[in-house]
Amino acid sequence: MLNSQGRFVWHDLATSNTDAAESFYTQVTPWKTQPGDYDPKYTMWVNDGQPLGGFELLGDELKARNVAPQWLPYVYVYDVDACTRQVKTLGGEVRMGPYEVPNVGGWSVITDPFGARIGMYEPEAKVPVEHRAPRRGEFSWHELMTADYKAAFEFYHELFGWEKTGESDMGEMGIYLMFGKKGVPYGGMFNRRPEMPPPNWLSYIRVDDVRQTAEAVKKFGGVVHRGPMEVPGGDMVAICSDPQSAMIAFHTPSAP
Repeated sequence: MLNSQGRFVWHDLATSNTDAAESFYTQVTPWKTQPGDYDPKYTMWVNDGQPLGGFELLGDELKARNVAPQWLPYVYVYDVDACTRQVKTLGGEVRMGPYEVPNVGGWSVITDPFGARIGMYEPEAKVPVEHRAPRRGEFSWHELMTADYKAAFEFYHELFGWEKTGESDMGEMGIYLMFGKKGVPYGGMFNRRPEMPPPNWLSYIRVDDVRQTAEAVKKFGGVVHRGPMEVPGGDMVAICSDPQSAMIAFHTPSAP
């Protein structure tokens, strides 16, 4: 079993149309849905019987800031109150929380020093995360596009204990830094170019065949922005958006 601190453990979608989002994702992934336990407005995504996130209508706080539909990944922390207090000392901002949901756990939403939103989650039950590769339908990679990847990495290193696991030279796109913990890769980060969107996190879902998934994305109303394409190491990825414009990516690992 692997120490859980710093791992991505939950993913929420804030959307402008819950019925359309449910229809789209249950057709392009193996997910099913089930009602949330504590909020009738919240529905959970379920993969092979295991909840891995949820979705609800875009909240008033985000609407007031003209935030578009988006995914928000959450990182496991042992003490959400302490980590939330630490955010400001490291140059980030606290956007929501910390809040506590009885019998579920505590959570907060922050932005890093360059404005990328990410959540922190302290579950009620301290269950270690199994040390294994992500399975079909699970989130398998998390990518940060930022203004200064070196400074961003230092922020997350101090907050979550992430470690550098490698880097790749992307030519004109610069360096792609990969991070994780104890040799287990979690994702990567790189510097945005001026024409790109503001700093943000992009989550990848593991699928059996990225090419087939990309076709399904288009068939059911989404947009394929990049790919399907091979990345260093032989994996295949496609960067897409759902019909409500929330960005999401898909990932098929190379054959062993």
